[in-house]
Amino acid sequence: MDALLSAGKEPFHAEKDDILVAGLQVGRAITVDDSGARHQGKNGYVLHIGNELFGWFGSTASKSRINFLEQLHAGAITTRVNEVALDYMQAQGLSAQVREQLAQTPEQMPSQSCRPLQDWHEHLARLKITGERHVRMATEGALLGSLLHKGFNPDLAIVSDGARQFAVGLHALCWIHAERLIHKLIPINEAQRQSQERVRGQLWDLYADLKAYKRQPEPGNVAPLQARFDALFTQSTGYYTLDDLLGRLHRRKSELLLVLKRPDIALHTNGSETDIRDYVKKRKVSGGTRSDLGRQCRDTFASLKKTCRKLGVSFWLYLLDRVSLNHAIPPLPTLIRQAAAAGLP
Repeated sequence: MDALLSAGKEPFHAEKDDILVAGLQVGRAITVDDSGARHQGKNGYVLHIGNELFGWFGSTASKSRINFLEQLHAGAITTRVNEVALDYMQAQGLSAQVREQLAQTPEQMPSQSCRPLQDWHEHLARLKITGERHVRMATEGALLGSLLHKGFNPDLAIVSDGARQFAVGLHALCWIHAERLIHKLIPINEAQRQSQERVRGQLWDLYADLKAYKRQPEPGNVAPLQARFDALFTQSTGYYTLDDLLGRLHRRKSELLLVLKRPDIALHTNGSETDIRDYVKKRKVSGGTRSDLGRQCRDTFASLKKTCRKLGVSFWLYLLDRVSLNHAIPPLPTLIRQAAAAGLP
């Protein structure tokens, strides 16, 4: 039974990988999320990447930023030290000495190809760059540099719940998760409770107006919305924990107000949270996967199913079409590109 369900599914796996390639190429924004997904009796994670046209899942043992950047490669994972990589390493605080070591290697030359990940780690070892922190920052930068070199869209907005692993490139924060932080506070007296409710009301009022701005962007509304944001998140309520939280959210103003520059992006990650719910149900009902092939099939068919639904394709008819080798239904990546070109949904 296991072989019947999971063996010989290479064409499906290939189409699933191409879904992510197409989605990242034609999309202007994606939402991301992750959740627990046990494998072989150990805790693991599943990553969701998607938007209105596609949904893609990848299960791994880690949910680090390195893992996220690896998944964005959508195929062969490579590294490259270029200007983008070095700028990232500098912004992360990697020492000038280490950056100079990496910049002086032949990889910096445009004629050199990107390094496979295994070669990259061997390269770091030869340079005696072995500290965990240095290796992490250098690897993140090199993965990002390779992504941009291979054509990853630098204007692709990534909307997340604020988890640090997703804060790369053009990053936006989910307003629902921001409000949730305030909602989770536990006031100890009536004054604190009233302050909490007042701030939540102000936040939802601002959120409603940002939604209206998305529908009809007016340049004249940008400054007033920014001023309201500042007033909301810099106020002093007398509730110290709340004021501290507001201050932390204010420091992420550019991520919360990216919508003023990019009205096309989502204000929340509801799409990813809805898509990933199937994994949560699966985890609660039957636990995790046992074989690597089983995990791969779970990711593949979940990705194909979600993408079919978003494209208005019957998943059952899609499966019949592929199994019968009719191929009357075009490849899903082709449908994604066609829908994007047509301005759908």
